[in-house]
Amino acid sequence: MDLRQLPALNALRAFETAARHESFSRAAHELLVTQGAVRNQDSALETELGVPLFARDGKRVRLTDRGRQYAAEVRAALLALAESTRRIRSGDRDRRLIVSMLSSFAARWLTPRVGRFIEKHPEIDLELLSTNALTDFNRDDVDVAIRFGYGKYAGIHTEELLDEVFFPACSPNFRGGDLPRVPADLASLPLLRSDEELWRPWFDAAGLTDLAEPKRGVLYEDSSNLLQAAIDGQGIALVRRSLSMQEILAGRLVRLFNVDGPSPWKYFFVCPPALLGTARVQAFRNWVFDEAEQFRQLYERTPAVCDAPAGKLKALS
Repeated sequence: MDLRQLPALNALRAFETAARHESFSRAAHELLVTQGAVRNQDSALETELGVPLFARDGKRVRLTDRGRQYAAEVRAALLALAESTRRIRSGDRDRRLIVSMLSSFAARWLTPRVGRFIEKHPEIDLELLSTNALTDFNRDDVDVAIRFGYGKYAGIHTEELLDEVFFPACSPNFRGGDLPRVPADLASLPLLRSDEELWRPWFDAAGLTDLAEPKRGVLYEDSSNLLQAAIDGQGIALVRRSLSMQEILAGRLVRLFNVDGPSPWKYFFVCPPALLGTARVQAFRNWVFDEAEQFRQLYERTPAVCDAPAGKLKALS
């Protein structure tokens, strides 16, 4: 057969995806393109083949009999091509470890520690994907993800890695170093706001039942930006323990009170069950759980500034 007669690979991928979903919009979502691009690819393929592959009924589409047969054959061919590609790459891929996590967690928790993993496992080529998009292990080339949520992830191996708490923190130079000494002092001070870190649960934990959720001031959607605003002296932020401890130990932030606010979310180590036993995933799992335990111990022996003797925080860092 003359391979020059084959349709374009992008057109075949668009057709296979649309056929599998029987939906142009779902195919566009999977392929990360517009719905119009999928429609155009499929229309061009139908024109090139000279047969209708989809029957269109308004916004709904369904495969024709010829389209269903062609979809099965195209899917088998694409899967065979993907498997051949995987085998060619397997030598290098077995050494690559691809880990996905939230951008804030990658920057503030993992990055300061990851050098120890690299030193311990020079045989592994680590790739960190910092993204707020949820990993789809059936589609994305990812070995492990660290997710921040409730831990209910069907079909994948899930282990609790690290719990989370919230507490107020600010720059040590906030108001010239005249920091609040008791939680009630916060009522008259600028409190930084965030979509994720609401003050109400911490107010309740601190016994401030009459203090209302702040409604004025800048609203930070990104936790790293919220931390930076506190470091810059813009006000007092309610911060996550996992993201703020490095800044506290470095002296750029101080934790104000020994009162932890509850978090409904935790960090979870997740991966496909088939990858759990691989050497690269086991190496990372053992290392990251050890780091999480050391982090818990560090937090337990790091007091809030209002309870710490002079110079205590500096000594701990």
